[in-house]
Amino acid sequence: MKTLQTGDYLVFLFYFVVVAAYGWWIYQRKKNVNATSNDYFLAEGSLTWWAIGTSLIASNISAEQFIGMSGSGFKLGLAISTYEWMAAATLVIVAVFFIPVYLKNKIFTMPQFLHQRYNGTVAMIMAIFWLFLYIVVNLLSILYLGAIAIHGIAPEFSIGLCIILLAVFSVIIALGGMKVIGYTDVIQVFFLILGGLVASYVALNLVNSSTEPSSVGGMFSGLKQVTTQAADHFHMIFQKDNKNYVDLPGLSVLLGGMWITNLNYWGCNQYITQRALGADLKTARSGILFAAFLKLLMPLIVVIPGIAAYVLYQRGMFHTADAAGMLTHNGITDVNKAYPSLLNLLPTYMKGLAFAALTAAIVASLAGKVNSIATIFTLDIYKKAINPDASEAKLVNLGKISVAVAMAMGVVLAYLVGEALMGEGKQGFNYIQEYTGFFSPGILAMFLLGFFWKKATSNAALFATIGGFILSIVLKFLPKFADLSFLTPYGYYAPNYGNGGAYEIPFFDRMGFVFVICAVGMWIISIIETNKGVKPNSLEVDTKMFKVTPGFAIGSLVICGILTALYTIFW
Repeated sequence: MKTLQTGDYLVFLFYFVVVAAYGWWIYQRKKNVNATSNDYFLAEGSLTWWAIGTSLIASNISAEQFIGMSGSGFKLGLAISTYEWMAAATLVIVAVFFIPVYLKNKIFTMPQFLHQRYNGTVAMIMAIFWLFLYIVVNLLSILYLGAIAIHGIAPEFSIGLCIILLAVFSVIIALGGMKVIGYTDVIQVFFLILGGLVASYVALNLVNSSTEPSSVGGMFSGLKQVTTQAADHFHMIFQKDNKNYVDLPGLSVLLGGMWITNLNYWGCNQYITQRALGADLKTARSGILFAAFLKLLMPLIVVIPGIAAYVLYQRGMFHTADAAGMLTHNGITDVNKAYPSLLNLLPTYMKGLAFAALTAAIVASLAGKVNSIATIFTLDIYKKAINPDASEAKLVNLGKISVAVAMAMGVVLAYLVGEALMGEGKQGFNYIQEYTGFFSPGILAMFLLGFFWKKATSNAALFATIGGFILSIVLKFLPKFADLSFLTPYGYYAPNYGNGGAYEIPFFDRMGFVFVICAVGMWIISIIETNKGVKPNSLEVDTKMFKVTPGFAIGSLVICGILTALYTIFW
């Protein structure tokens, strides 16, 4: 059935009322007429560990996961789960080594860290860059992919209307500040996980019922059929002869580029770290560890449905070009429609719950994103460069205006270029990862050396930031002008199967190369400058900061054990 029924709308209305009422209650209970900018943007000291953990997941899981990652699950299989599972290990590293440095040095924004460690020029360049990235890549993609998903489930709502409604709902939540965002994210994650698990359960039942309608234990039977009929979709590590090798290039995913992606995203990203920066160390670490456990669950919610959709597609379902099918009007399989097409097969009430889960993921992510945009603009650009003497009340009001303006810009971009960048037949998730990957290596090199090497200079940081971006572009387009096939035996290059057998550098490998060059370049520049008498700024870093509690250590070991078992089973 291609549209929502009355029962579905009732379930969704229940979700909407619960989130709105809880958000209003939190706002009234915790509002402060004399709230400072740190209180508004960071909810300083008021978020509990479970609120931090769920808010991290709510901010992370959005349309690019439900739609983009399910689509990649349809095309690539379980291997796309490496983003989620390795993120769990990355969160442990961030909690142990990154968060103590931020909190010890009273860092509240990423540009502030760069200003303290390097200088105002580096901080301002990166503040402007992050605003650009968050609006042009993140807001655009979340709004467009989210609207595509909702339109696919409820075609009575146009894509344009869906973009506007998602933006308005998100702005209402974001205007309440980080306290409202953090605590409503708890409710959002409840619906996100419950609805996602229901969708996975029903999807596996559908796989089973299409061949054995009367079978008992349909979910487990369906899972067995999926693993049998799509056996090639259950390999975590691709060999070089795999047609999807360019997207996930074998062992280099585990040993190279994926670490750069995850460490940059979870450790150097205002959008994410902001949740923990207002808490004490123990609370922040507990919240991050909780988020790491939740990440282990995510592939069951966002990848398995995509693989189930692949099996159903092979059986002849979804072969239409309308809202309930996966073909484009040009007859191309559109993997971004895998999840919406699957949800259209759910029964009434279940479909409404899945619809609420999808909306919760999108809205929570959008609200967190615009709050981070407002934080950087207000505290790191306006207060630093435009009006250093601005009152706290003025900063808070400007932050609220920034929320609305940033979202309006995202809406306009989603309208204008969403279709071109992530439209029919394109993998939206890979678009986000690859274009963010142009910047990730240089940023991570700048942060890591800034944390743990006192000699790193500001000019070295500028080299990593600007030089890393330029080098990423060169390596992206170099194969178009040079024959690099002679390097294929070394495992660094893979055939681009969609380009007549031409060769290209997988973007994970590109990130690895660029990161090493940036780190070495920073080392050389810093050594030269310090030998000339340059004295870099430094942070307060003490090895005692990295000690963890026994409970945190046990939880971290459990996560590592689970990851080892998963990769052993699905290697």
